[in-house]
Amino acid sequence: MIYCVEDESSIRELMQYTLNMAGFEATGFSGSEGFWKAMASALPELIMLDIMLPGEDGISILKKLRSSPVTADIPVILATAKGSEYDKVTGLDLGADDYLCKPFGMMEMVSRIKAVLRRTKPRQLPELLNQGDITLDPARHTVTAGGQVVSLTLKEFDLLKLLLESNGQVFTREALLSAVWGADFIGESRTVDVHIGTLRTKLGNAGVQIQTVRGVGYRMEGQP
Repeated sequence: MIYCVEDESSIRELMQYTLNMAGFEATGFSGSEGFWKAMASALPELIMLDIMLPGEDGISILKKLRSSPVTADIPVILATAKGSEYDKVTGLDLGADDYLCKPFGMMEMVSRIKAVLRRTKPRQLPELLNQGDITLDPARHTVTAGGQVVSLTLKEFDLLKLLLESNGQVFTREALLSAVWGADFIGESRTVDVHIGTLRTKLGNAGVQIQTVRGVGYRMEGQP
């Protein structure tokens, strides 16, 4: 949902129409009163905010948005009067994400909105990998086994992560060597056996989840 705060009805209606045609949901407000009521009910993905509004102006609204932890991260694009450099600078200093000078084209508005949403979209953290008693957190680069923190080397971590991501899949030693050490690694497949051994030891009782497939390689089983 995009909120458009614009006191000129013809411009506001055109903004809403254009955004709806571009695949967005949009709601318009002629001033701060209706806008704040809507904010109390539902937060938008982005706010198009005109600076020159009757009553509470856009700069004041922006200050309030950025001062509240609930609304501080909502992207805001300001609509400023042509040539009003002071308003642009003030708005950007207060945390506006972009601005458009009036009169602006509707397609430019859509393009700016898409660009701001791309920039401000929260980065999705990788999910935890859980199998049996083992938990691996890719974002924090941590591993626990049976609730205890396990200290691993980088290669041990990468090896365990690969096995957890492919629970039940059998990997040959050569496949593990290529995936974790790289295709250009010069060494023997015995390297994999050594790391599997240390992994099992460090994981304690959960180490039995890394199973040997005789004559082939290794796989991870969800339950010990």
